[in-house]
Amino acid sequence: MLVSKAALGPAASALGSATTALGTILPASSAAAVSMAASSVGGKIALAVVGGGLAVVSVPVVLNAVGFTGAGIAASSLAAKMMSATAIANGGGVPAGSLVSVLQSVGATGLTASTKALLGTVVSTGTALVATAAGL
Repeated sequence: MLVSKAALGPAASALGSATTALGTILPASSAAAVSMAASSVGGKIALAVVGGGLAVVSVPVVLNAVGFTGAGIAASSLAAKMMSATAIANGGGVPAGSLVSVLQSVGATGLTASTKALLGTVVSTGTALVATAAGL
């Protein structure tokens, strides 16, 4: 679901108010930074950072919800169905490196710092590109 311009209106207004208040506190030499934050570029940067952060936080939650848990694959879950289909397709076992084994590993141990950084960067970049394409 894409966020409409109307839904972002209050956030943009709050960002504008905050940067205006910051402009009164900071010295005049900081005026360029304040005006950049209030521009559409600043809004896109903020949106990209939020998108990347949400992706990093939501991956473990979503994996747990579909059944890839720290205690193993939950019975009768989507993860169990995926594991069953993978095992049937591979002669009874789930191969190392398969999608199911990777998702279970992440579900059990969480994302590594480097994976979090990569995921956050990719999603932030994608969010900025979508915001640009949508004219936000």
